[in-house]
Amino acid sequence: MTLVEQQQYRMGVIYVAFSALAWSSSGLFVRSIHADLMTILFCRGIVSGLGVFALFLFIERGNAWRIIRSMRGPSLAATVFSTASMISGIGSIYYTSVADAMVIYATVPFVTAGVAFLFIKERPSKTTLVASGIALLGVIVMLTGETGGGGSWLGKLLAGIMTLTVAALAVVMRQHRDVPMLPAMAASAWLCSFITFWFASPLLVSGHDLGLIIAFGIVQNAMGLSLYTFGSRLIPAADASLLTSLEVPLTPLWVWMLLGERPSQATMIGGPIVLAALFGHILLEVRRNRAVEPAKAI
Repeated sequence: MTLVEQQQYRMGVIYVAFSALAWSSSGLFVRSIHADLMTILFCRGIVSGLGVFALFLFIERGNAWRIIRSMRGPSLAATVFSTASMISGIGSIYYTSVADAMVIYATVPFVTAGVAFLFIKERPSKTTLVASGIALLGVIVMLTGETGGGGSWLGKLLAGIMTLTVAALAVVMRQHRDVPMLPAMAASAWLCSFITFWFASPLLVSGHDLGLIIAFGIVQNAMGLSLYTFGSRLIPAADASLLTSLEVPLTPLWVWMLLGERPSQATMIGGPIVLAALFGHILLEVRRNRAVEPAKAI
């Protein structure tokens, strides 16, 4: 690796790591905003859509309109799945503990492997199957624990929907690699606002909450996606997956440290099992990919 490549790799690692840091702020924002869920989703969608679309225009410049006109069915599917993941993801944190929601979400790589096998016949590796089994065990341990309130199971169900829709989005993007991601993500944010508009009360939002919602849309969504977009171009996909997975433990960590939201005992047992499966699987993929690269060069 040349000096320039090393510098690019370091910059890519920094960008992607900070994108995970931005995404991990979701729990703090949801817990700090006092507005109802539909209002949060409506206002955040407008801000997020504007931020992501501005990034798209900045990157593509003169090609933006041509890219928008070329969007077809796969882009629409990506938009719908992304919208569903936004609504269910924020809803899961709203209705259950952040730790519970993120433990379920951590199974995304394994659910993605299952969805890919069912719909595009992509066979998972043995390591993926083993890691999936371990992760499932961790989730079962967490779900068998006592719930923290009447709405907790609703939050866990929404976390499951988020996981499934994110997996479906990943499969669409994998099968149709030419799908323009940024305009689809901007459209999904605005679609989220359109769906929730009918149930939202934006005129009743306090100035304090409005400021937090704007920061939520810019910092957690637009900035996170921007950093990942730039960084993922500079490092291997497996390395990017490993770094973005830091979002999973960091999200509940912030609300635990800053807001005192402690995970349940069952989550404290099941969560590390899921995280061990997740990071173990990604690390094995990173090692395998790095072993393949020198072999190809020979």
